[in-house]
Amino acid sequence: MSAQPKPVMQAKGLVKRYGHVVALDGADFELRAGEILAVIGDNGAGKSSLIKALSGATIPDEGEILLDGKTIHFRSPIDARRAGIETVYQDLAVAAAMSISENLFLGRELRRPGFLGNVLRMLDKKKMLQESIARMQELKVGIRSMTQPVETLSGGQRQCVAVGRAAAFAQHVVIMDEPTAALGVKEGNMVLELIRRVRDRGLPVVLISHNMPHVFEVADRIHVARLGKRAAVLNPKKISMSDTVAVMTGAMPANKIPAECLAH
Repeated sequence: MSAQPKPVMQAKGLVKRYGHVVALDGADFELRAGEILAVIGDNGAGKSSLIKALSGATIPDEGEILLDGKTIHFRSPIDARRAGIETVYQDLAVAAAMSISENLFLGRELRRPGFLGNVLRMLDKKKMLQESIARMQELKVGIRSMTQPVETLSGGQRQCVAVGRAAAFAQHVVIMDEPTAALGVKEGNMVLELIRRVRDRGLPVVLISHNMPHVFEVADRIHVARLGKRAAVLNPKKISMSDTVAVMTGAMPANKIPAECLAH
């Protein structure tokens, strides 16, 4: 029996309260190297709160988060970014009027060397353009020109820019929140293909999705969130979609899940 890949990111016993509402109630989480881990759950299951805690957007009241086995404390998404964790949110956070290469380097622009960059704060647009082309080619994102404004792109292409930006800068983990939610079939498949490429380049991916066919198409394991906790981690190759939904809704209790359907 082969040894399991070591966890890249873990959460143990996370608790998050908003007044009387308990969003996370002792939630656990484990992301392994080189996998796509889907996170599913009904509305109110705590998956958004979990992802916000992992990406630095909220600070849990209790519990700990570990990266490569070391406990970390994120005070903001910038802390998570510095630790090599990139998040692609549902609303994309792309600047429509700016070019693709400007969007890729948004918030981390490269300055020109020497006096021009240090004193005059001039941007190195040429280098940013070259790096954007190289990074998008590496991910096989088929976009005609990196200088075209993002507003000229289709929904799927915009999503690819957001995913490409995350993949280009992530050192540890890429988190994607509903990346195919507003897309048609063809564009959704384009984004799924890109997610696979990100994983194949060695970056583990956390995929939050309501789209069960997409989850079953790309996920290596499925983390089921329910009532603020981790209900189960399932093996999509061994469990049916309907049984997965039953676990998610509570129709199938965790102790009734066949052992072979659990991911180890």
